[in-house]
Amino acid sequence: MRALAHLWREHRLALLVFVGGAVVAVLFAVRLAVFSLYWADPAHRQQEPDGWMTPRYIARSWHVPQEDLARHLDLAPGGDARMTLDDIARARGIPLETLLADLAAYLATRTGE
Repeated sequence: MRALAHLWREHRLALLVFVGGAVVAVLFAVRLAVFSLYWADPAHRQQEPDGWMTPRYIARSWHVPQEDLARHLDLAPGGDARMTLDDIARARGIPLETLLADLAAYLATRTGE
């Protein structure tokens, strides 16, 4: 405790920077663990496309490069990452089922099914 009091008194800025860095490192470690556990679950791999999914989610789930999937869906590179398949179908003026069937066929060719 004495050492901590000394650090606070003599090196306050360095101690604050160190504690801030440690907090950020712990947050990133927790985030890594959560994402690793999520994608390690087989239920989250190669899910059938659904209207709530984003192209980014599908690309990760099916291990398809995001750029290739965006190109197939005629999306601008670096476009709105939160746009769902339902939003894309509505913007194109086509039924969601048509987009899902097209996407399922594309994914089947990409994985060799």
